Amino acid sequence: MPDAPLFDRLCVIGIGLIGSSILRAARARGLVRTLVASDASAAVRARVGELGIADEVRDSPAEAVEGADAVILCVPSGAFGAVAEAIGPHLKPGAVVSDTGSVKASVVAQMAPFLPANVHFIPAHPVAGTEYSGPDAGFAELFDNRWCIFTPAADVDAGMLARLKAFWERLGSRVETMTPEHHDLVLAITSHVPHLIAYNIVGTADDLEAVTQSEVIKFSAGGFRDFTRIAASDPTMWRDIFLNNRKAVLEVLGRFSEDLAYLQRAIRWGEGDKLFELFTRTRAVRRSIIDIGQETAEPDFGRHHGKPPA
Repeated sequence: MPDAPLFDRLCVIGIGLIGSSILRAARARGLVRTLVASDASAAVRARVGELGIADEVRDSPAEAVEGADAVILCVPSGAFGAVAEAIGPHLKPGAVVSDTGSVKASVVAQMAPFLPANVHFIPAHPVAGTEYSGPDAGFAELFDNRWCIFTPAADVDAGMLARLKAFWERLGSRVETMTPEHHDLVLAITSHVPHLIAYNIVGTADDLEAVTQSEVIKFSAGGFRDFTRIAASDPTMWRDIFLNNRKAVLEVLGRFSEDLAYLQRAIRWGEGDKLFELFTRTRAVRRSIIDIGQETAEPDFGRHHGKPPA
């Protein structure tokens, strides 16, 4: 006999890759009785209706959250405050309000002032995704064996925390808890700065006058292709991530710049032992990621669902 639904009415605001995947997974796994969707874009709302991934599609966030016992915001990092202000007066007492933002300290600062005391605010970040965006890009398996990081306040209701944790676990995730500030530093090194480097190297290749764009595309080796995959990610989302996590990103970039200068000197002076030592250590990191199941050794990195939307 399947497990009972965890929520009666779930409202998801922002139906891109993450939001549409939550809707699909929640429905496929019977986690919610009624799925409600809302998005700032009329075209996206229409597409959600065509896809049939929600039971109800509402024009405004305020209307969408009425009667919902769970609300998840999946909007760009700079938009959480405005959405929280819009939905605050309309939230059901006792509801849990969460998010999927890639930056947590900023989300807390933006949302907390607008949420009433009678709701449970539990910030979260599912560390999952592809380079594609929009409601067509989602799929129910996106969160399988991926981490979802919670950054709750110290006085959060234990029962609601356990309920939301069970929700994400049944979506396929493994749940970890940490402070917003620690989350932002961890994600700066594991996600944000790598994306910034990818955007930069692809931009550099595009700017090189000595190499035509056609040659860059024609002779792309595996390394450059991997950078272009990352650099194809949603520009609005990543602009907001960098602006809202600037402190941690700049801290990690400073360390990265020092390490890059070390490599530059090693290459300049022919210090092959230093290069070999670093490359050996980094190879071990890759193997560790594969060993814990967060990646595969397949040539396509196991991204069987990373296909462009139809």
